[in-house]
Amino acid sequence: MIPRPDARAAPMEVRLALDWVARASRPLDDLLDPAVMRGLLQALRLKRDGTVAAAETQRRKRMTFVNAVRYAIELGRLRADPLVVVSWRITETVQQVDPRVVVNPVQARNLLCAVSCIGGHRRARGPRVVGLFAGMYYAGLRPAETVAVTLPDCELPTAGWGSVVLHATRPSVGKKWTDDGRNHDLRGLKGRPPGGARTVPLPPELVSLWRESVDTFGTAGDGRLFFNEKGGIVGSTTYDRAWHEARELALPPGLVASPLANRPNDLRHSAPSTWLNAGVDPTEVAERAGNSVEVLMTRYAKCLYGRQALANRRIDALLGEYG
Repeated sequence: MIPRPDARAAPMEVRLALDWVARASRPLDDLLDPAVMRGLLQALRLKRDGTVAAAETQRRKRMTFVNAVRYAIELGRLRADPLVVVSWRITETVQQVDPRVVVNPVQARNLLCAVSCIGGHRRARGPRVVGLFAGMYYAGLRPAETVAVTLPDCELPTAGWGSVVLHATRPSVGKKWTDDGRNHDLRGLKGRPPGGARTVPLPPELVSLWRESVDTFGTAGDGRLFFNEKGGIVGSTTYDRAWHEARELALPPGLVASPLANRPNDLRHSAPSTWLNAGVDPTEVAERAGNSVEVLMTRYAKCLYGRQALANRRIDALLGEYG
């Protein structure tokens, strides 16, 4: 058993906080009251703002609580398991993607072209992140996956389709929460066991953009394709600012004011929607996007912007044949 640190060695503010927690906490035996336990489980369903958390978040919080209860029983601090007598189910929430945020291929190309025009020639703020946004749209990569892509993990042929092996993410979590004091943590893929990887095909248009980025800017010291002027990881505030500037250039006023591609991550939402509309098998789409088929169909089975008008024309044509 790992020895606990001496509480007397803790800073004064930490000791005061621990003393307050000890005074304010209820006895563990109160958990044996079903009313108390039900109230606690209900609280686990909610976020800090009072809204219902996603089902996966609820599961994670519940598992943490269950482990704590089992540890208390193991130590003899609880006489029985308080969870046995309470019937409690996770509130399933379907977080569907708003179809209004999904761009079609023409809009995506216009937006990427606009990104390339952002910033001066010397700093090249926009050109540095064109490939980053293209990876979200053409390959369905998450932002944290895209900033972690390295050249050795890519196959970028001069013609045809390429591929990238994803095995790491670089989420922005803040300096206080990383071991090395940096803003970005180094983690594995979402929803995969440690060391897991997935291979994502890259369409020729994306391969060309990534090759152009490497030819123009090279790679970072660790082989990353996308990096800032100092070689560091591109921050979310940096590419988010460039994205909003590009929207102003690429979209007409009516669409600028709309939710269409309002966030860079909406490009990722557009990718599975595009693939599904193209008739790709949902299992293959889910594998490329790094989701389960269930999540895919509940979140991303949306029509592209303007797709409804295309469907209407096809229906009119069919009806006209029988006119």
